[in-house]
Amino acid sequence: MRQVINREGIREVLDIKKIREKLLRACEELEVSMVELESHIDSIYQADITTKKIQESLINQAVSMTSFEESDWTYVAGRLLMMETEREVYHKRGFSYGAFQKTIKKLVEIGIYDRRLLEYSDEELEELEKTIDTSRDMLYDYAGANMLVNRYLLKYDGVIYELPQEVFMCISMLLAIKEENRVEIAKEFYSALSLKKISLATPILANLRVPKGNLSSCFITAMDDNIESIFYNVDTIAKISKNGGGVGLNISRIRGKNSMVNGYFNASGGVIPWVKIVNDTAVAVNQQGRRAGAVTVALDSWHIDIENFLELQTENGDQRGKAYDIYPQVVLSDLFMRRVENDLTWNLFDPYEVRKNYDLELCELYGESFEKIYLDLESNKNIKLKKTIKARELFKEIMKVQIETGMPYIFFKDRANEGNHNSHAGMIGNGNLCMESFSNFSPSVKFSEETDENTGIRKVELGEVHTCNLVSLNLAELQKEEFENIIYTAVRILDNTIDLTETPIKESDKHNNLYRTIGVGAMGLADYLAREFMIYDESIEEIDRLFEEISLYTIKASALLAKERGKYSAFEGSKWDQGLFFNKDQKWYEDNSSFSIKWTEVFKLVKEYGLRNGELTAIAPNTSTSLLMGSTASVNPTFSRFYIEKNQKGAVPRVVKHLKDRAWFYPEFKNVDSKTYVKIMSRIGKWITQGVSMELIFDLNKEIKAKDIYDTFLTAWKEGCKSVYYIRTIQRNTNIINEKEECESCSG
Repeated sequence: MRQVINREGIREVLDIKKIREKLLRACEELEVSMVELESHIDSIYQADITTKKIQESLINQAVSMTSFEESDWTYVAGRLLMMETEREVYHKRGFSYGAFQKTIKKLVEIGIYDRRLLEYSDEELEELEKTIDTSRDMLYDYAGANMLVNRYLLKYDGVIYELPQEVFMCISMLLAIKEENRVEIAKEFYSALSLKKISLATPILANLRVPKGNLSSCFITAMDDNIESIFYNVDTIAKISKNGGGVGLNISRIRGKNSMVNGYFNASGGVIPWVKIVNDTAVAVNQQGRRAGAVTVALDSWHIDIENFLELQTENGDQRGKAYDIYPQVVLSDLFMRRVENDLTWNLFDPYEVRKNYDLELCELYGESFEKIYLDLESNKNIKLKKTIKARELFKEIMKVQIETGMPYIFFKDRANEGNHNSHAGMIGNGNLCMESFSNFSPSVKFSEETDENTGIRKVELGEVHTCNLVSLNLAELQKEEFENIIYTAVRILDNTIDLTETPIKESDKHNNLYRTIGVGAMGLADYLAREFMIYDESIEEIDRLFEEISLYTIKASALLAKERGKYSAFEGSKWDQGLFFNKDQKWYEDNSSFSIKWTEVFKLVKEYGLRNGELTAIAPNTSTSLLMGSTASVNPTFSRFYIEKNQKGAVPRVVKHLKDRAWFYPEFKNVDSKTYVKIMSRIGKWITQGVSMELIFDLNKEIKAKDIYDTFLTAWKEGCKSVYYIRTIQRNTNIINEKEECESCSG
């Protein structure tokens, strides 16, 4: 042992024996040889080097030694990082694990923990502390540890001030705080979270334990065709972005370019000027200083401005009509897709003229109701602002822009509304920011102002803003026999989250009260299949049954919660209430499902008690939080079995969970036939009450023709997919995937 002066000017005892002990712990039960790292310690052990510098050097060395053949080094690096974080926290706040009551009281006192944690008694805290298992810090590879430490551990005065297992226990305590048996429930939640069985969406993981943190991931609102509604929605977007939520905005009610305003023809600038204001709002009101706000703006394909809308992010054209910071989304009907398929004409209309002639909003219709009005519009001589084009040419333009920019996202409106269990109470106009979460929403209307002496009072009839909280089942860590209990835990976590969150807008509260929408998702499907010796693109029937079982247990969990807490307000008249699950009655399940006995039980529970939640499942992209969980992202094939991601902060190895013994059970995404992938997504999607964040990858190094891409989209529509998220392309003569940054709000 010897003493050195660290960078804070504090004398520090450098104990090489303890460093070697930590290294031994980091390598325990892993297939690595310590010899190289031990010799590395000897080579850097200099008179003026600190413990922190040695630890950092060891971590970097372990990262550099990670390879396809010796992938366990990434776990060594992750463990060393966790141990170094614990050491640093101890030095900064004066105590480490083993002082849980002190941790909570101290962090509440300095303002970084929610005061509600103090509602637990000292006796309860002592009991909960016994459950904390610090060895679970050692479950992370370097990518996961790096993300948890640098993105999610809270800081005070610029330094990390909490430890990973404290995060999971404090979150669990708050999730259980209103439970009658809150200590036991908190233990159950902690076990699922700390063992990586359930992954929380970013808003819950980042904000639950922070004072007044927003917990909801997804919001969708609609802009009406008047100045009050337009700027009311700008304000709504700002509030949601400020609180870290992702926003979907429907603008299909806004009159088109050259439409009439106050009796004057050719007076309207159309949707593009308003999109630009939304774009600038997203940039100006960032998500708690972490990143620009994230907004997807949706327009129906019949809107007269659709062609200009498609040019929002292309490099060519007038730069004054560009909006590079929003995420465009196109809403497509079955009628449009049939005309694309049959190479027929398509007509574009101005929503203002539609209202004037039919006293309705065309964007609020779907299915037969939409087709009836649309066909009448085509022959209506009173419609002045109209354009006839080829449906297929418009669709080709959509595909062309997607290959260039990765967007627009696609929302198959009729497919989504056909599967809407709450169609009795409204309709779904478009998808959210990651295209997996959607339910009924409508604009606020009837704006008015009154005065009371010197006080101005603005009133509005509240619409509904789709609001959803998300978690994901980590299939990489789950065994079949755990499904029912873990899914019940996931549903209970999300239902509790609704009562804990402070939504940023009143329309969200209204939506929560009506539907109690939740989204249980999944990640690690490729890991699950590899573990079971199944190959992703050869396992469509097994995947179908897997997600049927997940769906069954999710509905059962919500029915049991309804028994305990009551059903959601809009349950009466819903398809659930009518005994239709995914548009199929009980007899269908009894005749066709391999889980027929279990389905009979679930139908009985729903009939007797109803459901606690109007929407239950949604599969998010999870591109970032899957790293934290050590799993493949979402329900996709792996992007790569092994690679090193290099950025300004260094190198991070990305390794699939079963690389050592099952590498060849992981087909890489770029090698999976796109139409096969789409069919797998449709099989999963038919068991999901909301949607699946479906990405498409096209490797331009291969003989990819425009018709191949066209056929993939047509397959997606025909197979019943509700939406398409990013289009990612691998550029010619490279292995680089061209993509835009994903929404963190939906990551779960």
